[in-house]
Amino acid sequence: MDWFSPLLDVLHIVGQGVMHVIFASRLTGKKQKPWYFASYILLLGAVQLVSIRLSLNEPPSIAVGVLALYAISRFGMGNGRSVSWLAAVLAFYIPQLSFGILNSVEAALFPRFIGRALLYLLLIAAQALFFGLCICCYHAVLKLLTWTEDGQTPYIGLLLFPGLFFLTAELYILQTAYSVFAPTISLEEVGRHSTLLLLQVMGLVALLCTLYAYRQLCRGFQAQAEVQSLTQASRAQKVYIAEAQLRYERTRAFRHDVKNHLSVLDGLLRSGKTEEGRAYLQKLEAVSEALSFPYQTGNPVVDILLGEKLALAEDLAAEVSLVLPRPCGIDDFDLCVLFANALDNAISACRACQGTGFVRVAGKRQGDFYLLMFENSCPDGPLPPAGTGMDNIRTVAEKYRGAVLTEKADGQFSLHVLLDIS
Repeated sequence: MDWFSPLLDVLHIVGQGVMHVIFASRLTGKKQKPWYFASYILLLGAVQLVSIRLSLNEPPSIAVGVLALYAISRFGMGNGRSVSWLAAVLAFYIPQLSFGILNSVEAALFPRFIGRALLYLLLIAAQALFFGLCICCYHAVLKLLTWTEDGQTPYIGLLLFPGLFFLTAELYILQTAYSVFAPTISLEEVGRHSTLLLLQVMGLVALLCTLYAYRQLCRGFQAQAEVQSLTQASRAQKVYIAEAQLRYERTRAFRHDVKNHLSVLDGLLRSGKTEEGRAYLQKLEAVSEALSFPYQTGNPVVDILLGEKLALAEDLAAEVSLVLPRPCGIDDFDLCVLFANALDNAISACRACQGTGFVRVAGKRQGDFYLLMFENSCPDGPLPPAGTGMDNIRTVAEKYRGAVLTEKADGQFSLHVLLDIS
């Protein structure tokens, strides 16, 4: 066993080093670099040699390893403090837990094979099971906890305390409950190791439940933010609809009085009161301009929305060539959701560009479908993650059995929304 034990230790250190770095990078979504693995594995090997020579216990070497992995995540991958500490603690807890679970099984089964050649094969099989169990646990943790930099995982530092508790408890179990295998083992020892096995499995389940509860909490925060955003959008869209209805009533009243206005104007002209007629005509022009929309789409709600949104972006070149069919078949509220979010995203992208931006809105009918096209200037580089606005647009498209297509090329972003208006 003189040559076999060091070889198994080297395999153990290299395997753990690779798993630790991969876990930390995948948890935070950062790329892996070769020097991460090389420097970290060399450090783990050096710590192991020093621990053997100085006869140190496991906790000091674990602490150095956690600090090293934290440094790689924090300064190498560029992650924040909280997520770097959490990644380092969880990366070490899972192998210690896996080792403890297998140790309970080995302590109960392996003593009878001491001195036999079969023990070598069993130890190799145990090492393979160790790596397999670690990979399964890492996969489960990554499935429940994926950190992002967009604020969707708030208060992630709170998970550090449960992680430290689980790691400390596992180290205590490994230091106090396991010793060198004896050739024989009593039923009492088998029962004790079975209890330790159960406790460690419960520790793993407790960790996964904690991560699951945290994920649900994050989803709750995200859903609450989306509800607040939708509530604000709903209030704004109700204002657009109310204003459109009010302007429609005023326009109808003005049209009803047009004959009276023309009669008054005709009387002034017949009486030779030219100046009074011109003044009266100017008043009529002012009233008609106040009732008219800067953009005529055939839908007063969309006309008001386009006028207000594009009026806020006077420095942008705006072009609207859109005539909505009548009857449209699309609820005014849904039109508000679609146009408001599309225009907000377009104006925001134009603001991020250097120079004068542009916004173009067009539409055309294709049988029972209507295609809306929004085009705007945008900065170079990858698109930001889709937010609530784009989700709202897709929701409207799905409601009307349509589809959404986005495209970015040569500093221009295009959004096409196809809707069934039958």
